Amino acid sequence: MSKAGKKHVKVQEKLTTTDVTTWKSALDFIVKNAHTKFDESVDVDVVLGIDASKGEQTVRGSVLLPHGTGKKVRVLVFAKGEHEEAAKKAGADFVGAEDLVEKIEGGWSDFEAAVATPDMMGLVGKVAKILGPRGLLPNKKVGTVTFDVAEIVSDLKKGRVSFRNDKTGIVHAPFGKVSFGADKLLENLKALVKAIQSSKPGTSKGKYLKKLVASSTMGVGIVLNPDEMP
Repeated sequence: MSKAGKKHVKVQEKLTTTDVTTWKSALDFIVKNAHTKFDESVDVDVVLGIDASKGEQTVRGSVLLPHGTGKKVRVLVFAKGEHEEAAKKAGADFVGAEDLVEKIEGGWSDFEAAVATPDMMGLVGKVAKILGPRGLLPNKKVGTVTFDVAEIVSDLKKGRVSFRNDKTGIVHAPFGKVSFGADKLLENLKALVKAIQSSKPGTSKGKYLKKLVASSTMGVGIVLNPDEMP
């Protein structure tokens, strides 16, 4: 077994003897027991009570985390004219139209978020099959299809996180770095979970937030009770 594997097992054993009963204590445990040399991301899996096979029960949205994600986000914007200039002034890393579509069709994808003005969506449709599976296709529901490109570019740079359930009805999302400490992570997690709550489909029946599991990149998963949100 590798050195990292031994450390992981040791943390798992420690978890069984540690009193982790609240969200705060769980995040404290994650922060104190991170054992890698890099600043690990902290993520959450939210198990939802939805029928993921039904399109009308798709859970999708976005939220600006109070303390950001700790990640540098390269933002691409499909826009022309005054909106192109606004995007550049707001700090977008790549701005254009047909030229960007050609680069993407050629295999280029050096960005983490994409925005488009509504009039550009016909053009963006040419690369929808490329961007869609990667979660990079601009979407009105998460605010990335808009004429107000300056605001959304600013938010994405600050730490706006988009979320969408997978085929099993689980939302996977990052909400910070170990270096943030438990208090800031807790504030970010609460904001994220509240946004997911507000995105509950009208046709969803029964318990909506079923289970939360938080973990750092190389850490153990800790189950959080969604009914005990601070």
